[in-house]
Amino acid sequence: MPSCIVLEDRGILAVSGPDRRSFLQGLISNDIERMSAAEVRYGALLTPQGRYLHDFMIADAGEAIWLETERARLADLQRRLLLYRLRAKVALAERPELAVAAIFGPGAAALVGLPEVRGAARPLTGGVAFVDPRLADLGVRAVLPRAEAHSFLKALALTQADFAAYDRLRLALGVPDGSRDLVPDKALLLESGFDELNGIDWRKGCYIGQELTARMKYRGLVKRRLLPVRIDGPVPAPGTPVMAEGREVGEMRSARDGLGLALLRLEALAGNQRLAAGAAAIVPTPPGWMRLSEGAASPGEPAG
Repeated sequence: MPSCIVLEDRGILAVSGPDRRSFLQGLISNDIERMSAAEVRYGALLTPQGRYLHDFMIADAGEAIWLETERARLADLQRRLLLYRLRAKVALAERPELAVAAIFGPGAAALVGLPEVRGAARPLTGGVAFVDPRLADLGVRAVLPRAEAHSFLKALALTQADFAAYDRLRLALGVPDGSRDLVPDKALLLESGFDELNGIDWRKGCYIGQELTARMKYRGLVKRRLLPVRIDGPVPAPGTPVMAEGREVGEMRSARDGLGLALLRLEALAGNQRLAAGAAAIVPTPPGWMRLSEGAASPGEPAG
């Protein structure tokens, strides 16, 4: 039986107005024109230098586009988007009356009438349900009025989980959790799995930070990756250096219960080197979805 949890750390920023699609299209890493009521997408807002600022799920809510993102950073996302509004006919507003729930485990998608295809979506009364657009294995998100969230989940006869259970699933799959794993103004999308996790559309036109992102892909400039790791010993704090034979080869990000994410130099994966963070041994466990050779240009691809 699937489990569920209301994700209190997630919130909604609504982008409304007649220019909402064209406004977002020129700013974020995914293609808004390919989003529909039947497909939610995943994307990011970057600095002009191609550094991470915010990531979010992007849902078509009829008269508005909902950006489902970190609740604690909603105001910052709104402020940064408003810098680009100029004469665009758009309005941005937080929607605190909406809750975000996660439903995860075998059969989660079918339980809410969705195929197990990442991004697949359907409207709910007052909201939307969708398979996580990054990985279907992460389950389903449901955005709905806060007053109805618990009754909706109860009607599905789901097992109530705690945040730790959902966090362990995420860590085991190697998926970053916003600014817990992606340092604002510093992290790069291709180091953080956005290509494989459906967060970049290479066919769309320009967006803020697109030049560096494309250059990294087509010139093979990816030298580090955010990787899931197994931790043998005390769980290191975020930012703890990862060492290999006295050399610093990366640093820890979020972790719990023997699982974590670490930003590692790819060279540290060669030769079965022993890695350590603080008093713990660290063993990288690259997931099946990850392409560690990404960044190398294929024959015929543009060089920049």
